[in-house]
Amino acid sequence: MSRLTHVAAGPYAPPVAARELTVTAADGARVHVEVHGPEDAPAVVLAHGWCCSTAFWAAQIRALAADHRVIAYDQRGHGRSPANPACGTEPLADDLEAVLEATLAPGERAVIAGHSMGGMTVMAAATRTKVREHAAAVLLCSTGSSRLVESSTVLPLRAGRARTWLTRRVLGSRAPLGPVTPLARRILKYGTMGPGSSPDMVEACARIVHACPSRVRHAWSEVLDMLDLDHGVRELRMPVEIVVGTADRLTPPVHARALAAALPNCVGLTELPGLGHMTPVEAPDLVTGKIRALAAAHIPAAHIPAGHIPAGRTSADRTEPAVHAEEIA
Repeated sequence: MSRLTHVAAGPYAPPVAARELTVTAADGARVHVEVHGPEDAPAVVLAHGWCCSTAFWAAQIRALAADHRVIAYDQRGHGRSPANPACGTEPLADDLEAVLEATLAPGERAVIAGHSMGGMTVMAAATRTKVREHAAAVLLCSTGSSRLVESSTVLPLRAGRARTWLTRRVLGSRAPLGPVTPLARRILKYGTMGPGSSPDMVEACARIVHACPSRVRHAWSEVLDMLDLDHGVRELRMPVEIVVGTADRLTPPVHARALAAALPNCVGLTELPGLGHMTPVEAPDLVTGKIRALAAAHIPAAHIPAGHIPAGRTSADRTEPAVHAEEIA
């Protein structure tokens, strides 16, 4: 693991997983998965955003793992999931389906929380069989379904063609981010976080984002540039709650409001004054509380259904050959 992947101490240092798995998706992509907490607890699945990793959810994992089974995974090309030539919303949906099948028992329900591209993953997978089978409720943090680049306010310019063109080139740059320096922290804080973010929050996010390979950052920026998941929003029929920061420059609150209006079963929209795009890091207790409340309200029993197969079983134990998981020693 890269020395820049995460901070080593403090509230944003990732806890050690109870289990680590490699799940293989339908197209052969290999996805790194971590499982935290007791096996017989209600399940929570965490999907991180662009340029991030499971380390992004450190605060939520640490708090929820006391009484939930927390499943976090690295999106393909991010963290410890190897890059794959296939980039797009369908591959994102493939990976989420593979993770759900590998870690949840048939019929078991979970809360799925997605931040930024992780939220877009849930939208992309809205019609997938495994998502409809397993998603008891969804939390969408700092995300949108379309028109991301033209609505971004990362560049302090008037909305229009010039801003969209420049934003596309800034977000899609192939240049390496380099080491985490004081200037790099200031730039990242300006673009992705609220002005009141503490130094430890900025440090944690900077180390995670700078660890993302430039080729992966560029490839997925093109996917986000062309994103159109409005149809997926309308297919999310389970209870969905939304969280956004009012100072979010990457997915401004206009996206959250549009999602709330389009969702068939939106159970809440929370706008956090002065917070930026990294809401799970900037407001860890609030985001954790939202996940916990959704689990309490929508997972009917606080135990794993009979016949649960622990995370880490192999493809030989499965009836469907499309995906498999192997336990990491």
